Amino acid sequence: MIAEPNAASTLPSQKENAVHDETVPESPAQNGTCVRNGNLKTPREKRKVREQCENIRRNSPAGRRVSQLQNGEVVEAVTLFEVVSMGKQAMQSVVVDWVEAYKQDRNVALLDLINFFIQCSGCQGMVTAEMFQSLYKKDVMQKMTETFDKETGLQYKKFMAYPWILTVTWPVDMDNEDYPLIRTGPYWKKFKANFCEFIAVLVQQCQCSILYDNYLMDAIISLLTGLADSMVRAFRHTSTLAAMKLLTAVVSVHLNLDVNKHNAQRLCEVEKKRLSGKRTSYRLDQLERKRKEYEHKLLEIQNMMNAIFKGTFLTRYRDVIPEIRATCMEEIGSWIKTYPDAFLNDSYLKYVGWMLYDKQAEVRLKCLLGLQGIYSRKELVSRMDLFTNRFKDRIVSMPLDKDHEVAVQAMKLLMLMSQNCGDVLSAEDCEMLYQFVYATHRPLAVAAGEFLYKRLLSHGGDKVQPKGGKFGASTDQLKRLIHFFLESELHKHVAYLVDSLWDWAGKFLKDWECMTTLLLKNADEAGEALSDAQESALIEIILATVREAAEGHPPVGRGAAKKILSVKEKKIQLEDCTRITEHFIMVLPQLLAKYSTDAQKVANLLQIPQYYDLDVYSTGHLEKHLDALLREIKDIVAKHSDMSVLEASSRTYYILCREEIAIYSQVDCARTQMIDELMKQLNQLLDCFWQKEGGFCMDAEEISRMHSTLRRVAAFHNAHDLTKWNLYDKTLRFLVFETEHGSLPVLIILPALQCTYFSLLWQLAAVSENSPKETLFVLRRQLRHFSQICTCFLHHKEKDVREKAFMILCDWLLILSHLDSNNNEEAVGLLGYLPNTELQEKLFSFIQEHVFMDGEEEKKDLTEEGKDEACKLDDLHKKRSLLAAYCKLIVYNVVEMTAAAEIYKYYVKTYSDFGDIIKEMLSKTRYNDKIQSAKTLILCLQQLFQTHAESQDSSNGVDFSSPSFANIKELARRFSLTFGWDQVKSRESIAMIHKEGIEFAFQGATGVDGKCLPPNLSFLLIISEFSNKLLKPDKRLVYSYLQRYITEPLACRGDKWQPLVWYRNSLLSNEDEESSVLGSLGEWPPVGSSKTSSFKRKLSNGSVPETSQTEGSKAPEQQCVSQLSSAAGKSRKRLKSQEMHLQERLPFLCPGGMRRRYCKDEVKTEDVSAEGPEDTIEDVDVVGTDQDS
Repeated sequence: MIAEPNAASTLPSQKENAVHDETVPESPAQNGTCVRNGNLKTPREKRKVREQCENIRRNSPAGRRVSQLQNGEVVEAVTLFEVVSMGKQAMQSVVVDWVEAYKQDRNVALLDLINFFIQCSGCQGMVTAEMFQSLYKKDVMQKMTETFDKETGLQYKKFMAYPWILTVTWPVDMDNEDYPLIRTGPYWKKFKANFCEFIAVLVQQCQCSILYDNYLMDAIISLLTGLADSMVRAFRHTSTLAAMKLLTAVVSVHLNLDVNKHNAQRLCEVEKKRLSGKRTSYRLDQLERKRKEYEHKLLEIQNMMNAIFKGTFLTRYRDVIPEIRATCMEEIGSWIKTYPDAFLNDSYLKYVGWMLYDKQAEVRLKCLLGLQGIYSRKELVSRMDLFTNRFKDRIVSMPLDKDHEVAVQAMKLLMLMSQNCGDVLSAEDCEMLYQFVYATHRPLAVAAGEFLYKRLLSHGGDKVQPKGGKFGASTDQLKRLIHFFLESELHKHVAYLVDSLWDWAGKFLKDWECMTTLLLKNADEAGEALSDAQESALIEIILATVREAAEGHPPVGRGAAKKILSVKEKKIQLEDCTRITEHFIMVLPQLLAKYSTDAQKVANLLQIPQYYDLDVYSTGHLEKHLDALLREIKDIVAKHSDMSVLEASSRTYYILCREEIAIYSQVDCARTQMIDELMKQLNQLLDCFWQKEGGFCMDAEEISRMHSTLRRVAAFHNAHDLTKWNLYDKTLRFLVFETEHGSLPVLIILPALQCTYFSLLWQLAAVSENSPKETLFVLRRQLRHFSQICTCFLHHKEKDVREKAFMILCDWLLILSHLDSNNNEEAVGLLGYLPNTELQEKLFSFIQEHVFMDGEEEKKDLTEEGKDEACKLDDLHKKRSLLAAYCKLIVYNVVEMTAAAEIYKYYVKTYSDFGDIIKEMLSKTRYNDKIQSAKTLILCLQQLFQTHAESQDSSNGVDFSSPSFANIKELARRFSLTFGWDQVKSRESIAMIHKEGIEFAFQGATGVDGKCLPPNLSFLLIISEFSNKLLKPDKRLVYSYLQRYITEPLACRGDKWQPLVWYRNSLLSNEDEESSVLGSLGEWPPVGSSKTSSFKRKLSNGSVPETSQTEGSKAPEQQCVSQLSSAAGKSRKRLKSQEMHLQERLPFLCPGGMRRRYCKDEVKTEDVSAEGPEDTIEDVDVVGTDQDS
């Protein structure tokens, strides 16, 4: 706001005189609207202008601005700033009123506009103005400067806004981080839009009159150019935005004038032809004068454009503030698109190309959006050849940008370049861009899908139309898609490919009739049959398209959550489901019959029925097709022992066997019949097995048959309750026999273990309130027996058996823990064997041996044996599964949280393989109990430190330079990073880490006075990694807690005590250093007292207030004072903290004396200094107009 008269009168006149031109007499400051005018020489003239200003404010439309009805109330705005803040409703009329006021008294109106720009910058100071009279005075330009007055604490900026010399005065603590343009919220977003709209409307209303008076625009351009050169971010940002919008509006005026000029020129030529025999006419003279007037105005507009571009754009497009750079790039893009005749050349395009390399995503994004507007117009592309050749490689690489929106817009720009620039993209470029259809970020993948579809799959650019009759076009597209899919060699990501193309190629991707016809074609049809790989790919594409159509949301991993479908989308989804059902009910049995021997194809085809609308079977009287499907599934189960096929078959039966649908009885009968045959076959094999003395005499063929049968039973037992066939006793006998004799083949043990596990799960699920006690007793005994078998198998000679037993045991413990957490009274009696200390130790030993230790040994083996990459990935996947199963036990409190300390020790060492799992466990345990989680972290570090200390020579102490100590410190740093940026959320955890760390560091200190070196003092170096996560008040509390263990500062001297000094410095680092020391000593001056200003002045001079000898003796060392002095001149922000609140939140850190003092007083620090000239100079990057890159 501009200073009011009463506020301005309180300023000392000598201060005002110090910042004005000495050649011009001074006058008292006027009110905020008139500003200060220094060219009036007599009191009478000054009084006359003051009265005119006040009358204009009271009476003129520009003074009132607007008085309108809003929400039933009359709102009267006084200044232009208030009008813009109110909204666009009265913008037009207010600008018209201002123009009229300008015509009456241009000086007063212009100063009113100057105030508007200053206020929009968020300036809370005062603006004074004086008329520039002496054109030849040399010292005037020397005073065009920006200075800081240390006495008053005010900042001055004096600059030329011809014909005015303006002086802007504002407090030195003006917040550069809070001004209208960067404030958040809908109100300030609307304000920014209104601000830009105001400038456009102002130019529009002035274009027919005062725009060319050689006064208004000169003053505005000078003002904005002067402010844009300020070291204050608020001035620089606001004036740059205003200047860029002003140039945009002027460009529009130039276009209109250009059109008018051409029209006048054409009319002149027509008039000359009409008057071919005559010398002249009044109309011709009038048209000539009009044409010359347009030419003169165009010349003036061009001068304005050049002045703004050179004065503001060239100095600000490389500004250190990204918002300013983004504004410049956004507007230059609009200039080039709007007025290509003037701006579409390499002299302007080079700035856009250079800023494609900007470090900030916002700036790169504005460049890409601007280029999209140019490349979308074919008539402009031909003039972009040099730019395209120079910056094409950069644009092609930008889909890899780390910012998602930049990557998406880069892909869209490349799409436009591909369409309108001919062959500018090479085949290698296109192949690289095609692969983005597999990206996890869906908008980028969809943009790449458009690129792929229009470039490779669409027939729009084909010269020869495809052949093939009814499905010719779709068949050709499918073959292209299949070829691309196979060439990309990413066969597991077909769902991503289909999802990327769904918005562009949905029509042919839903042509399931064409796809199945292509699969069922006979091989003797020349040129039409697909290869085996193509058939497999097409079946995968069919499954992916069916899933996409039926579910209506992206695949897993692409998109945060399932989207809510609109009414229209739901209607399309239902229609697609009906089409899928009606088509595949008849075709799927044929496909299963054709590919019944191919496990991969069958496994994919069997997943299609889960997307059926099963009511169509009964409503359409299609039961015969259901019988055909069930026959094919039964035949497939008999042929295959592959688990993917068996699980798909079991799931299909599960989907078709829902009791609420009409076909349940038909499917249930077929299922029962098939399982009866399976069990009959199993019983025959078991009889033969036990007759041959426990399988000692079984040959390989019999073992294979037993293995296949058990796998089929296990696959169906997973989804279907087979309890009535009494499977538990049959498979348990295998396990008992193995524990006693240890001679069974692994092919029998693994499925038998799985079948026994499923049997117990079904029995456990059947437990209810009415279950008899005898049943519960038997089940409890079975659970105990099975858990003992799994525990025994943890030491089995076969690795696969050990891993399977571990996974089952972990899942089993989680399930029973879940029953216990749900207070299932019937299951409470089943939990007596839940993991005791011995079992927990066995589980961790297994993880240590099979995940961590085993990994180190296999690194050597893999190098020696030269295993292929697939084997390495498979082994890694198994280890990750084992570790994840164990970590889940910790997360769900099945195993004590302290067990996580042993896992955390491997966090850094195994980060590439297991870092994400360990980090997720850390996050989940912290969410469950952040205090206990923090104790677990510090326990891990303490154990590692003790191990390191034991390995060192006790006489020499701990070696800080050893690799093991560096590893512990790095682990602590990684732990610190997991707390993120929210210090308030993690303050209790961080404080607990420091408390436990300090206590551990001073354990074992001997002597009453504590002068002897504690053996664990070096541990302070490790917990210092967490100091930067402490809030400023918490640092003072931790520092005070540390002081309880230090009785005399003299005891802290010597190199052996250096860890304590380093840790203390980490608590007193940077700007919090002084406040921590003074806070611990109780030296804070009273808030609001007269000492505050003197304290601030002393700090700004690089010194601190002297303390008494008594107070000084409480300081830990004189080093703290020297550090205070060096940091005193730095910028500090206001700190307000209620220590009573800290005591409640962190009671374990607050000593009694501190509690009493903090409960009594509120600790505050004043804003000592704001951004001075030295700091702000570093905040501005002014680059010349020439740049080579």
